Amino acid sequence: MSSPFYRQARFLTSAARLHQCPPDEGYEVAFAGRSNAGKSSAINAICDHKGLTKVSKTPGRTQLINFCELDEQRRLVDLPGYGYAKVSVKVKKAWQENLAEYLEKRRCLKGLILLMDVRHPLKEFDLQMLEWAGHMDLPTHVLLTKADKLKRGPASASLLKVKKTLKTMDGRFSAQLFSALKRTGIDEVHRVLDSWLELPKPPP
Repeated sequence: MSSPFYRQARFLTSAARLHQCPPDEGYEVAFAGRSNAGKSSAINAICDHKGLTKVSKTPGRTQLINFCELDEQRRLVDLPGYGYAKVSVKVKKAWQENLAEYLEKRRCLKGLILLMDVRHPLKEFDLQMLEWAGHMDLPTHVLLTKADKLKRGPASASLLKVKKTLKTMDGRFSAQLFSALKRTGIDEVHRVLDSWLELPKPPP
């Protein structure tokens, strides 16, 4: 059962540097992924909100850390895409430094949703992020996005391959298939987020 809680998400602010972020308190879950992995589409689908984060056809457009508020204590954070992007090396280096600073120093960060295209998972940057998350002991849930682009057999095979790789790595990792277009996998993500954000359970 998907949670109506996430429908109340609203854009809060953008930050270019760590000191511009909201106060470091409460609960945050960050969304990270290679440029064009479908991050903005996934956040919009999870929150059942069409315009919460801008969806761009040009990879690498998200250069700021974008905060969406769920309530006074809980936020979802859209991190700059990593990987290829049509920007200068100087700009790319700057926003990847901001990404690392946020991930390493943000005390209210409770978990990481790492998005990978189901057709091209576990690229170099994805593995670096997983290794970093394991080193920081940050729980990480992998969303294999655009699952509608594959038939069920190949999609399941991709998920199995990712889960096998995660088992060989040090860290608290889980993974699932996801499609923003078909709205599949949203309930499963909500359960992960509910746990990390420590949402009070509804009365039986």
